[in-house]
Amino acid sequence: MALHKLQVDDFYDDAYKLIAIHSRLEDYRLAYLLNKHLDLKLERKDTDIDFKYLESSYSIFEWNNKTEYVLWNLISNVCKREADSLSSTGTLFDRPEKILKTFNLITEYKKVDFFLKISDEIENVNEKLVLSKIQAIPQIITSYAVDPLQIKSKDHLIF
Repeated sequence: MALHKLQVDDFYDDAYKLIAIHSRLEDYRLAYLLNKHLDLKLERKDTDIDFKYLESSYSIFEWNNKTEYVLWNLISNVCKREADSLSSTGTLFDRPEKILKTFNLITEYKKVDFFLKISDEIENVNEKLVLSKIQAIPQIITSYAVDPLQIKSKDHLIF
């Protein structure tokens, strides 16, 4: 009897462009600047992206341009949370210390602050033009295109 094996990765073939953005701006401020310079209408979604049982959450802004069949997503790559530090009992100071833990959505790109995901069905978005407009924004340090196929944790970008 013949044995057939199906690979699950074969079914997911979503074509999208991914742009990494380095900026120290708050997420809402970056969304405002992208809206202004790229003529977008990004809005914050009601729920954030949560991973590992609410251990980390990442803000997401979205705009579905139905006239051009393009879905724009601005996703934060960094989540900082306060946590109690481990300390031994009987210390001089009884107050527990707080430490700041940093989590990344895409662990291969720990230095990237945000990702701009452009899902276009008919591929009418000029990635080079978008990159040049983003790099013209003075508050953005740098931006560059990322190949989504080279990312090991690309499943985190499915939402």
